[in-house]
Amino acid sequence: MFPEANKGYSYDDCKATADWLLAQTDIKPRVGIVCGSGLGGLADLLKDQVAFNYKDIPNFPQSTVHGHAGRLVFGTLKGRACVCMQGRFHLYEGYAVQRITLPIRIFKLLGVETVILTNAAGGLNEDFKVGDIMVIKDHINLPGFAGNNPLVGPNDERFGVRFPCMSDAYDRELQQLGMDVGQELGYGDFLKEGVYCALGGPSFETIAECRMLQKLGVDAVGMSTVHEVVVARHCGMRVFALSLITNQAVVDYDSEEKANHEEVLQAGKQRGLQMEHLVSTMVTRIEHNNNYI
Repeated sequence: MFPEANKGYSYDDCKATADWLLAQTDIKPRVGIVCGSGLGGLADLLKDQVAFNYKDIPNFPQSTVHGHAGRLVFGTLKGRACVCMQGRFHLYEGYAVQRITLPIRIFKLLGVETVILTNAAGGLNEDFKVGDIMVIKDHINLPGFAGNNPLVGPNDERFGVRFPCMSDAYDRELQQLGMDVGQELGYGDFLKEGVYCALGGPSFETIAECRMLQKLGVDAVGMSTVHEVVVARHCGMRVFALSLITNQAVVDYDSEEKANHEEVLQAGKQRGLQMEHLVSTMVTRIEHNNNYI
């Protein structure tokens, strides 16, 4: 039913990849960052960089989307050891959901304790504007409703339990930290919080689909992030996630607006620097034992 649905990647495969990476760098990351469409500049802020092209990393998938560079970058962000994915993987690229989320398990085996994810999303909340940054407080996993969940298949207890809780998927202390840092930086006018919904893509949503999602309480919609969050929580890592509202979803049949990927990348350029500043400032406040200062 799903591509390579039973072809997940074993603990030993993930450990082999993590060990290969750790052998190439002295950096032992405690924070893992995943950059969304047009937001790869976060990785460029890292000092003492050691970078790997995805195609050179054993077992790693390759990014096929414009705006996703396809590099794994190790380095330090204001003295904190980090690893950053410049480009992620999506269901619409034809990958099995287990393969999309493979890097998150590798993060765990590298020693990562906190995962920060960013994405570009369409705004469904009518109070949101293009350029707003939304702290994700919860999600709806629509592909998961259809059985396309990254945890489908045999469970390896070395990663996590068979039936992980998701009511605390997004760490509440990190959400508060993000809102506090945003206020300190003067981002109060465009920093929001809300519920994110993941769809399979690559086609954008119909008007009827957008209206349905609004009725379900969704504030922003995209094609990523949720699968990674499920796996990160399964592995026991804390999660913080941000959506950059890059377009307003079309909910009116009289509208002439049409969603397109170019406007997504353009909005990323305009607000990306501030999003990077928010994330980099947050990283300096996260202690390696997941306490905050």
